[in-house]
Amino acid sequence: MNKKILIVDDEPDIVDLVSYNLKKDGFRITTASDGEAALHKIRKDRFDLVVLDLMLPGIQGVELCRIIRNDPKTAGTPIIMLTAKGEEVDRVIGLESGADDYMTKPFSSRELIARIKAVLRRTGEKPTTEKTLTLGNLLINLETHGVTKGKTPLELSATEFNLLVYLVERKGRVFSREQLVDAVWKGEAFIEPRTVDVHIRRLRTQIEDDASDPAYIKTRRGVGYYVEGDL
Repeated sequence: MNKKILIVDDEPDIVDLVSYNLKKDGFRITTASDGEAALHKIRKDRFDLVVLDLMLPGIQGVELCRIIRNDPKTAGTPIIMLTAKGEEVDRVIGLESGADDYMTKPFSSRELIARIKAVLRRTGEKPTTEKTLTLGNLLINLETHGVTKGKTPLELSATEFNLLVYLVERKGRVFSREQLVDAVWKGEAFIEPRTVDVHIRRLRTQIEDDASDPAYIKTRRGVGYYVEGDL
């Protein structure tokens, strides 16, 4: 079945352009022009991916992204931010709110389609090893993509989940940002190493008791990230 995508943007020309090109590529498209309409559709239907503008009437894109991430029914839905705000701080804010990827306007339709396919491919992959992994008081279910901390379910994005699983399955090994981009983002040319830092920071805020002094995901200064092997 063709993937179903929700495009959320208040610029009709952008919506028409993106919709036309994605439909040509076989995707099923639903659109919304403001945050409230988008939230209603997200809660009513299931989407394989959301293309989300940062600046929207009503509920802003960053807030809508956080709402999606904090709802267990939609937490794993991939999100690509599509916005005219291209400064690094805006990109970091978008990624920290839970976006899987971030594109700036003006944009290439071909690149957007490539990114959508890459995110869907990356987030759709399921590990095929053990059914569960443990890390301290974390339980990681590889079949349901669910993570619990003690008895509390965590709401991770699909990218965050894949990053966590990759590091946990390789406890003790230190990976550079570039290695993690190659492994988790499949070497996508448009993913910057900085993106890894943002996702690690988001992961720590969820899985660690104290994100400023992490017990699980460690930093080897000047090298990269790792999970300690004896946890």
